Amino acid sequence: MTTSPVSELIELLSLERLEVNLFRGQSRDIGTKYVFGGQVLGQALSAAQSTMTEPRTAHSLHAYFLKAGDIEAPIVYQVDRTRDGGSFSVRRVTAIQHGQPIFFLAASFQKDEEGGEHQLTMPEVPMPEDVDPSPTVPPQVMAKLPEKIQRWLSRQGPFEFRQVYPRDELKPPKRPPYQQVWFRLTEKVGDAAELHRALLAYASDFHLLGTATFPHGISYYQPNVQMASLDHALWFHRPFRADDWLLYSLDSPSAQGGRGLARGMIYDRQGRLVASTAQEGLIRVVQSAAAVGQVPAKG
Repeated sequence: MTTSPVSELIELLSLERLEVNLFRGQSRDIGTKYVFGGQVLGQALSAAQSTMTEPRTAHSLHAYFLKAGDIEAPIVYQVDRTRDGGSFSVRRVTAIQHGQPIFFLAASFQKDEEGGEHQLTMPEVPMPEDVDPSPTVPPQVMAKLPEKIQRWLSRQGPFEFRQVYPRDELKPPKRPPYQQVWFRLTEKVGDAAELHRALLAYASDFHLLGTATFPHGISYYQPNVQMASLDHALWFHRPFRADDWLLYSLDSPSAQGGRGLARGMIYDRQGRLVASTAQEGLIRVVQSAAAVGQVPAKG
């Protein structure tokens, strides 16, 4: 029996406990050259959540990607129980491969409290039912692309994405650094809020850095473009479900020095702001496609 992409992702986020504060996760090749950043984010958050001894909700995480991850090797997650206070708890997670740290994450948890509320209004965009699914790449075009890009574009992933203003990523035009993307898990899953937060951490790495390439008419799919996440922040504001439609509203305020900054706000279809993101990433344009392999993702 074939396992569905959603079941595979949930299994990926369900870590093996090796010791009290030590966990092991596997990796999956989804067509990226190195381990997908969202995978490490989701797994690290899962590890941190597994060490909570009382009901407290993750409200923020801040992470640094130190080295490119090896898809062929497992990742060990070491959790430091930094603080358990009266209202807040902090966990620090180190992801280790081949004896070296490749990723750091700090996550803060809070017990439920009442307080004043406000939010920015969701952008006025068509609802997901009125947005066409992403078109498939014609076979004659797909055949000319590198093998990794072919796997990325042809995969049946666990999330469905619908871009409100789609862009041809293979021949990208120059346009302002804004985009809106509806997304949801392709199957219904259980009600565990911890699972939905880990799933959103995974999905939050899609489309974010790419927004910073819009004014320059380049994309990840071009063979002479090298991109990698450097850091990632995620704030959870309100309850949500990753298997219901969510709107990712993205912008990029700046790019310079081979780096681009992107921000995102995530709304449910009722217009509630449920999460916010920010990420800076490496964006290099090299002279030739062959040179990409000679330049380390993070030198």
